[in-house]
Amino acid sequence: MLDDLILTLIVLVPLAGAIIVGFLPRKGKLIQGFTLAVTLFSFLCTLHLPAHFHYGHTGFQFEQDAIWIANPEIHYHVGVDGISMWLIVLTGLLAPLGVLASWNAIETRTKEFYFFFLLQQVAMYGVFISLDLILYYGFWELSLVPMAILIAMHGRSQGGRAAIKFFIYTFVPSALFLVAILALYARTQTFDFVLVQQKLGSQPGLFGPQALWFISLAFLFAFAVKVPVFPLHGWLGDVFSEAPTAMAMVVSGKLGIYSILRFHLALFPAQARQIAPLMIALAAIGIVYGALVALVQKDLKRLLAFATLSSLSFCTLGIYTFAASGLSGALFHILSESITGAAMFILLGLMYERYSSYDIHQYGGLASRMPRMTVLFLVTTLSLIGLPILTGFVGEFLTLSSGFQVNHLYGTIATTGVILSASYMLWMVQRVFYGANSPMVERTTVPDLFLREKLTLWPVAVLMLVMGVSSTLWFRAIDEGIAPLATQPAATTAHLEAR
Repeated sequence: MLDDLILTLIVLVPLAGAIIVGFLPRKGKLIQGFTLAVTLFSFLCTLHLPAHFHYGHTGFQFEQDAIWIANPEIHYHVGVDGISMWLIVLTGLLAPLGVLASWNAIETRTKEFYFFFLLQQVAMYGVFISLDLILYYGFWELSLVPMAILIAMHGRSQGGRAAIKFFIYTFVPSALFLVAILALYARTQTFDFVLVQQKLGSQPGLFGPQALWFISLAFLFAFAVKVPVFPLHGWLGDVFSEAPTAMAMVVSGKLGIYSILRFHLALFPAQARQIAPLMIALAAIGIVYGALVALVQKDLKRLLAFATLSSLSFCTLGIYTFAASGLSGALFHILSESITGAAMFILLGLMYERYSSYDIHQYGGLASRMPRMTVLFLVTTLSLIGLPILTGFVGEFLTLSSGFQVNHLYGTIATTGVILSASYMLWMVQRVFYGANSPMVERTTVPDLFLREKLTLWPVAVLMLVMGVSSTLWFRAIDEGIAPLATQPAATTAHLEAR
């Protein structure tokens, strides 16, 4: 029975938590403690999925399918496979880390912050489990609202401006996305993802080639902005710079990369292959562009924003090679980047709590004053630049190797991003931790990591090592999930080319 209800439970726990937070008094750390308990319980619920996942079983697992609205027929249809399972677990893991990272950082409007934080968790879980296009779209749109509100409410100095930019960049493509969903329904008479996929594959005459091409572009446009894919990254720098640590940890990549895999490649395989050369070129440009812009940043959070653009472009590169290694590597890389990026955001947030600055040039000599933070910062940095045995290496290697198989030029260009990432990350570490003691550091006496901060960061550091040396534990499910995408039936492509 738990298998049948677990996905609903995973969504309802943070939803119920958000409702209860709205009635809690603003006393001490009561709201923080309650939210932490909710997110920990939610994370434990997500662990049921890998513990009871049937490896070797095709299709979706832990499914529920019930009519939600009779006319038009919209279902509460949820399920997971190897593509979505680890992303759900990742969302569960990052939630308590976000609460711990916000423990002292959020001192005003705490009730509102944790209410919207839990609502964001509901939306992200919903995106990863939804198998009805309208249900998915509802959670997709819901994910925009808490993020925009919290950026505006808790931004550093330009929170309102960053929130508006984020909302416009993501909402406009989402409106086109809804039109594309309705166009699919007009011909297929269903919003069910599985049935839509079957009808598009078995009845190629449902749409003319141009109509299906524009529908696929509307899907891709909405997803590419959310990744973001170069050059649709205009919101990224401001949002990362202004967003509270807990929200910056969840904004990057996961929803967009997952949606490209689940919907663009699965529903429109022929169109995805047609646009693949352009996407690979944009990915190679994004890798180098993000790294070059990161090199000249003076603000630590903006540096990490453009480093994220460069890193996520490896995922786009791997996906559109359509090689099994590239697809698996892209999905593993988004898991890796989310974990190491979250750790880096937490570390930067802790530095800001102590020194009230993200300006690189105001730092220097922290290693002698904060040795424990220095060790964790180094481990996280080495994972971000892809040091072998740490998790960042695995996804980068797989996506680059598949990129070389498709196009040697783009593979070579993308590889320069690895060199550039080592340049700006190691320069940052040298300047902040091993440079001469800056006046700000000299005149300020601050403690090293507290117990709560150690409990937040050390498990993540250990996970970076475990994922680096035992990646097969994750690839068992991932490989099964991406196999149909890497081996799309040739009939669909051949039919489109014939038309």
